[in-house]
Amino acid sequence: MEIWINPACSKCRGALSLLDAEGAEYTVRRYLEDVPTEDEIRAVLDRLGLEPWDITRTEEAAAKELGLKEWARDAGARERWIAALAGHPKLIQRPIITADDGTAVVARTEDAVRDALARGKE
Repeated sequence: MEIWINPACSKCRGALSLLDAEGAEYTVRRYLEDVPTEDEIRAVLDRLGLEPWDITRTEEAAAKELGLKEWARDAGARERWIAALAGHPKLIQRPIITADDGTAVVARTEDAVRDALARGKE
């Protein structure tokens, strides 16, 4: 199990605390320092079953500078979104947990973290 975090994010810290309380084995990826490649973002999106615009923090300054709210949200625009996430990792919603069963969740709630933990035990 791996969790993508921003240490300054309270949701990330909460997810880590819950993982620790449950005795989970995981690795931490500080994705602002260890920036995911476009291929890694594609792989996580596949595991999440989501599109790049679904995990984009559109209220961030970089999103506004890029005009993301005006971008198309369709197959033709998918690679443009992925490139934006790789180029501006602060735009990636967090935390993201990749579960041991090959899936992933955006773990912004305690229930989502518990869901990721359960997926690893099945």
